[in-house]
Amino acid sequence: MAESKDKPGTGRHAKRISSILVTQPKPTNDINPYFAIAEKYGIKVDFREFIQVDPVSYKDFRKEKVNIAEHTAIIFTSRNAVDHFFRICQEAKLEMPAEMKYFCISEQTANYLQKYIVLRKRKLFVGQRTAVDLFDVIKKHKTEKFLYPCSDIRKDDIPEFMRANGFKFTEAVIYRTVASDLSDLTDVKYDCLAFFSPSGISSLFINFPDFEQNGTRIAAFGPTTAKAVRDAGLELDIEAPQPNAPSMTGAIEAYIRHHHGIDAYKDKKASGKQSA
Repeated sequence: MAESKDKPGTGRHAKRISSILVTQPKPTNDINPYFAIAEKYGIKVDFREFIQVDPVSYKDFRKEKVNIAEHTAIIFTSRNAVDHFFRICQEAKLEMPAEMKYFCISEQTANYLQKYIVLRKRKLFVGQRTAVDLFDVIKKHKTEKFLYPCSDIRKDDIPEFMRANGFKFTEAVIYRTVASDLSDLTDVKYDCLAFFSPSGISSLFINFPDFEQNGTRIAAFGPTTAKAVRDAGLELDIEAPQPNAPSMTGAIEAYIRHHHGIDAYKDKKASGKQSA
């Protein structure tokens, strides 16, 4: 966990975290690790998307002059990519041939494909979790012509790998990532803000140009998000994934235990119940 060198319970880390704003949609499932943290430590956890996805219209997609049918393999790195790719196919009245190969960055993305295709009848190749994991799989398919449906804001790792290794490769922008309108939020005074992409950091300053971190702890998931936090002049307190905390919730809980300890939260919850 990357955090300040302050000793536990000192400096800007002395104040207990009593509120967290997660810059993602609220989970639809009540069994969620964020809700578990809220219950365990008596913390208020709110959810609010800082970025939104806008579809690229089929008319604009055609201007890219990408012929989907010319490709033999598709690389998916997110659910958004899956949804908007098949939306484009539907509008183009294009059905994927049975021999099309699908390369997915993770099991979650691969499973999501079932919304549109029958997996057992398709040629599916899956990485562990990152693009680097997927590269070893792609290397075994040198003769394919790959299509990479993506956002206008995306990492460079996949395009750079494909070009450096001489793959036949086309990039197609099928959706755009933009800052959400947060004008209904009067402020962002939370003890902890959890971010999951550089776009989330950009949205923070687009909506709140005068934002000052002060005592707010910043949590970031992934190296590019962590870099965006530092590039924005903010102090990064909680970084995930880490070997001992592969998830954002795990990293936040590790921070709480390190700086405050679970007993402090138990005492706070107990005093709250007595006064109620």
